[in-house]
Amino acid sequence: MSRFANSPVTAVLGPTNTGKTHLAIERLMGHSSGMIGFPLRLLAREVYDRVVAVKGAKEVALVTGEERIVPPGARWFLCTAESMPANREVGFVAIDEGQLGADPERGHVFTDRILRARGRDETMILGSDSLRPVLRKLVPEAEIVSRPRFSTLRYAGAKKLSRLPKRSAIVAFSAEEVYAVAEALRRLRGGAAVVMGALSPRTRNAQVAMFQSGEVDYLVATDAIGMGLNLDVGHVAFASLSKFDGRRQRRLTIAEMSQIAGRAGRHQRDGTFGALVEEGPGAFLPEEIQAIEDHAVPPLDHLFWREGEPDLASLDALIASLERKPDSPVLRAAPEAVDLAVLKRLAGEDWVRDRVRSSNAVGRLWAACGLPDFRKLGADPHARFVARVFRHLSEGTGHIPHQWFADEIARLDRMDGDVETIAGRIAAARSWAYIAQRADWLADPALWAERTQSLEEKLSDALHASLTQRFVDKRTTVLLRQIGAGASHLPVVVGPEGEVSVEEHVLGHLNGFRFVVEPDARAADKRMLLAAAEKGLAGELRRRGDALMVASDEELALATATVTWRAVPVATLEPAGNPVRPRIRLDRALDVLDARVRAAVQARIERWFADRIAADLPDLATLDALSRDAAAGGRVRALAGLLVEAGGLLPRRAAGALVEALDPNDRKRLRKAGVTIGTLDIFAPALLKPRPAAARRALLGLDGAPPEGATALPRAAPGADLEHGFRPFGTQAVRIDLAERIARAAHDARKGRTPFTPDPALATSMGLTTDTLARLMVQIGFQSVRTPKSEPQRWVWKGLTPLAKPKAPPRDTSMGRAFARLAELVDE
Repeated sequence: MSRFANSPVTAVLGPTNTGKTHLAIERLMGHSSGMIGFPLRLLAREVYDRVVAVKGAKEVALVTGEERIVPPGARWFLCTAESMPANREVGFVAIDEGQLGADPERGHVFTDRILRARGRDETMILGSDSLRPVLRKLVPEAEIVSRPRFSTLRYAGAKKLSRLPKRSAIVAFSAEEVYAVAEALRRLRGGAAVVMGALSPRTRNAQVAMFQSGEVDYLVATDAIGMGLNLDVGHVAFASLSKFDGRRQRRLTIAEMSQIAGRAGRHQRDGTFGALVEEGPGAFLPEEIQAIEDHAVPPLDHLFWREGEPDLASLDALIASLERKPDSPVLRAAPEAVDLAVLKRLAGEDWVRDRVRSSNAVGRLWAACGLPDFRKLGADPHARFVARVFRHLSEGTGHIPHQWFADEIARLDRMDGDVETIAGRIAAARSWAYIAQRADWLADPALWAERTQSLEEKLSDALHASLTQRFVDKRTTVLLRQIGAGASHLPVVVGPEGEVSVEEHVLGHLNGFRFVVEPDARAADKRMLLAAAEKGLAGELRRRGDALMVASDEELALATATVTWRAVPVATLEPAGNPVRPRIRLDRALDVLDARVRAAVQARIERWFADRIAADLPDLATLDALSRDAAAGGRVRALAGLLVEAGGLLPRRAAGALVEALDPNDRKRLRKAGVTIGTLDIFAPALLKPRPAAARRALLGLDGAPPEGATALPRAAPGADLEHGFRPFGTQAVRIDLAERIARAAHDARKGRTPFTPDPALATSMGLTTDTLARLMVQIGFQSVRTPKSEPQRWVWKGLTPLAKPKAPPRDTSMGRAFARLAELVDE
């Protein structure tokens, strides 16, 4: 690259947004051939795509550590600074971001390119104004051209994350800080794109595309954003003003601040910068603000240097040349980089010295030490990896074994895991991609270059998906964008299944009048989604309220003490001592309706309920009317009221005293009301028919319906209890009206107190066992008479046992409340 020492050199210096890179690209394409060295693989790839669009893929090459696209006839090369082909002759050469020569870690690479990289016809050095004094001393023949910034850059003060304007980039200086800021923005603003230097071009492009297209309004980036990446950023916010530079945590220099802040604004559009805090280490000092606004970057007084053509005669000569001090006063010896640290560690191994007895072997070792530490393992772990690589390169065929390479690629070929896990796999894959680009390290480098590129693309797609899933909530982004226009403009769509969406992003489901946020929404987002839905669904809720006010009888239903409308709960029946006239309380979900609509809905449901009782439970309605009829007499009203409270079914023993007090007229009035006063129970037989029984269960909130038409049930079967109209006898429960039929038949068959044998046919036809019949006979007042086993069982009438207070069921049931009232009457 240094053969053309007399070719003209132009240094184009100035702040960001001056079009320096654009000028270099124009000059590159204006020559018959050319090369530009960039600080980032991402930037090299971006410019490569731009030049390919003009010159065609067959004419343009991309050369980076991990990626190499070099068509046979390539004339224009876009490279990272480290990967610029040293021996290729081209008409034009440019070095971008030359001020990075002052970087302790990579500075020696940029300094070497400034000093030695030359084009046949033209050489261009791009950089900050800070580079001017050292360039005058190092490259005195260079023509220095200043480029003013196209737009104004001003300080906008400190702003919290929640108050940052749209099209903002937030710059952080570690992966952990980037992720933390992105997570906060997801909660506050729906999400952010993420750009870091460690991302593959594919992931970076996918993330940037979200920001550029407006899918997200915020970008979180490392200081890689300052290296010429073209983004439509209006404001740059610094999450902090210090970073770890590989050796220590330090405050950013004004040059670094200016480089990053300068990404705000584009072309003629002004930009702003600021911090996230007003005080403390994270806040700008007045002199820093002034320097950034005035583009007054302190001049550099030195660049870092290391021998660009080291001595490969021997291992010791190589190390000595790499540690040689520079001759120029504006050059300083570069701090020990990872490649030199690895080389010195391997130089201490006897087996390594045994294998590097020629200049070619020394060169091969130095090339292996140049394998970047993509995984950031540190010098010692990375040295062990390089040692294994070099061991293979220095024995046998001099190639890395196919099986080892294949196994490592297979181990990394997994798309599961979180952001950090996938990013770690990409970093590891980059090491193998770098190896695959070394033509003499593998037996079939083209095959493995293709495999590693395919793996990186797959992992990159997985990383983009993981970043988007973790740091972007598209629902929130859309809502925040729409809510600002006002509730009436929020484009809420309610689907046929009740799904609520805005611009095809599902927020949740509207179940009747209740909005339920999607299960995958994070807890921090639910309040905002609920608020957004409340605003956007106002019209839909009004329409539903109007429809409920005039709902048809068929649209309303009663199930387990709950009134439903179109299968959605809208009211509950609250116990008020009388199930026929309960308190009807509207569901809280209907609170979204205004008072007028709620009152109309309440009236409609009460009217429907009264009609339902009259249609499905007329006997219960009759008993309710009887309990309030003054002409019926106190005893009838009391018993009718108790029957209503119990849902129309009462054990006779519980009301024995009240029943015994009834006169013939009272009994006649009760029979006319449909009441049967049986031996064991008092009930309205009509309530045991299928339709009234179902309506009664719904009214009382009873669970476990017995099979329709059942006469006897196993004791553990659903509904095998008195509340459902079945009286337990041992292992069976018999429907109370059928138990009364058996009791009546037994009384009809007996002759006073003479022992007799009842006809078992009736019980058998009902499915009763012998034990059940025996227990029933005992309960209705009969006692068995000892008879030979060969003869049928005989019974004698003994009479019912004296009146006793029954063991009441739980007081929170309808029958329990009736039992409590009955107990009071028995006491009286």
